Amino acid sequence: MAEQGRVRWKRFALIFAPVAAMTSLLIGATVQGVIGATFVVSGDTFKLFTGELRGQGFALAGGVVRTKQGQVIPVVVTGVRRAVATDLCQSVLMKTPLGAVTVRITGGQGGNEVTVEDMVIDVAAARSAASLRDIELGRDASTLDEVPGVRGPAGTFGGQGRALTLRNVRLSAWAVTAATFSLPDLGVKVMPGEHECF
Repeated sequence: MAEQGRVRWKRFALIFAPVAAMTSLLIGATVQGVIGATFVVSGDTFKLFTGELRGQGFALAGGVVRTKQGQVIPVVVTGVRRAVATDLCQSVLMKTPLGAVTVRITGGQGGNEVTVEDMVIDVAAARSAASLRDIELGRDASTLDEVPGVRGPAGTFGGQGRALTLRNVRLSAWAVTAATFSLPDLGVKVMPGEHECF
């Protein structure tokens, strides 16, 4: 009989190796543009942190995401046409038969840079220090043209600009899509318990 509170690592590895493999496959599909911009979300948010993000072309508009159960959730659809980021960390807390585990994805560490094109994030909440250039706030969301895929219903609030720099970005999101997502030092780790990025 195992001691209470101990993790059986062989059993843990057998159960969560497929989770890590599926995570890598999803990342690969997103990088290659296989996954479309519209899909049913899981029903759980994930955390995303980056030390710095410098982008060309950004836009935001109101939107919604839908779960498989039919729940409609309001979000801020936020997009960047091209960006370079450092110290990237994405984490999601998952419930399993063995308890909660965290899947953490990292990149842009130790001087490396993550590059993305046409990235769209369905944001639930965010905090950051920001510097924006040539911004237009209050523009009709249906007329936004800085980032492909970021528009809203006619007559609703929208905003966009030519460039932005964000530092110490902390956000909770429902979904991320991108035309390209290049991580020269991709790391995927599955850990028992809660080990979120922030």
